Amino acid sequence: MNPNSFQFAPETFTQARTRIADRILRTPMVHSSSLSERAGVPVHLKLEQLQKTGSFKLRGATNAVLALDETAQANGVVGVSTGNHGRGLAYAARQAGVKCIICMSRLVPQNKIDGIRAQGAEVRIVGSSQDEAQVEVDRLVDEEGMTLLPPFDHKDIIAGQGTLGLEFLEDVPDVETVLVPLSGGGLISGVAEAVKARKPDVKIIGVSMERGAAMAASQAAGHPVQVPELPTLADSLGGGIGLENRYTFNVVRDLVDNIVLLNEVEIAAGIRHAYWQERQVVEGSGAVCLAALVADKAKLAGPSVALLSGCNIDMNMHQRIISGEDVDVAGEGEI
Repeated sequence: MNPNSFQFAPETFTQARTRIADRILRTPMVHSSSLSERAGVPVHLKLEQLQKTGSFKLRGATNAVLALDETAQANGVVGVSTGNHGRGLAYAARQAGVKCIICMSRLVPQNKIDGIRAQGAEVRIVGSSQDEAQVEVDRLVDEEGMTLLPPFDHKDIIAGQGTLGLEFLEDVPDVETVLVPLSGGGLISGVAEAVKARKPDVKIIGVSMERGAAMAASQAAGHPVQVPELPTLADSLGGGIGLENRYTFNVVRDLVDNIVLLNEVEIAAGIRHAYWQERQVVEGSGAVCLAALVADKAKLAGPSVALLSGCNIDMNMHQRIISGEDVDVAGEGEI
């Protein structure tokens, strides 16, 4: 592999793990009998939805907050979020005694807004997309001196998420394929860098939804592009990657081997599989790796890890889905 493909030194991730170790959970890795039988290779599930805030986002947020200098911490942090980054950043900021404001679009489910407020952060609802909410973030940075900690395209955020890759290698040392939910790319960039620096032949598969998959569209175009942000069961995967993307577009281009896109019926099937077969409550974005396997859209080579990345789903919605309803979140009834 071309060494120029890597944007982070391997020690970046070990340093991040040391920094955040006493503030996060090391979540379980379990073997899935049902998916192993289906795939014909050992399949292991990383239960990151059991993280303290119900999502992997706590890792990157904690690393980024703790890496700030005293002046930046005193001025507070601000971010834009579809839910899980905001919850993680709010929790990390509260633990560090740092003021936090989260800006969100009207598309974010109420349960995720409530979850962020419960962590002590101020929430501001702005516009109908993350790009519109970003305008308020930029104002707070320019006028009030707050520090922007974005959901994905930030070195300390990526480094924190990459600590998951180190755990994959320790828990499944013979891993050959890793499936990771894909949105702005902070998670998959950290995992890909941490894993491939140590085992370059491991295949990294990104999984996203068909409705508004910004990174997939950007990779197809060869540069960052804007896409409409559409309602989807995988709501945490919504949003753009930023037209001035600094890190994640290039890492995904260079280190991710394949991108799989799922429709809403397939995502619902992943949520149901997680509950009925794996006994796990997982949100749509957290279930996409399972969904890709259930839909036979991801081809595995040898022992594999599928990441369950979050559990912050509205439980009334979850009840409808696991009861067999294919919910159309665009408001048009059943799919």
